[in-house]
Amino acid sequence: MKLILRGHHLLCLKGFQGYGYDENFIKNITNINNEIKLNTTEIMLANSADDICNSCPNLKNGLCENETHEKKIVEMDNEVLKKLDISKKYNAIELFEKIDDIFNTKESVSKICFNCIWHEKCLFYQKL
Repeated sequence: MKLILRGHHLLCLKGFQGYGYDENFIKNITNINNEIKLNTTEIMLANSADDICNSCPNLKNGLCENETHEKKIVEMDNEVLKKLDISKKYNAIELFEKIDDIFNTKESVSKICFNCIWHEKCLFYQKL
């Protein structure tokens, strides 16, 4: 399977435990979370709407309907993506191992996770 994932979603998937905006969103992210655990899944990176966003009720015309939120989302993406080669296609398992190596302290994710509405429930953030 091939997936397109925006930068900050690489961290979200590490901490996902079933919360989301609505049932459709939760079902989609659960399926994607299962796919990234397969050695056959290939990931392309983006700082725009991705395969997770496609089921978000706040997505309108490829952008978050809240312009301020959209700007913050892209900033979070760019913080993650500046540590990766965005032109490369990644094997999912290898990419998430790389994510574990790069983002392994609360300081390393402070510009990404601290203002996230899910950070208090996020397993990834809580274990840092």
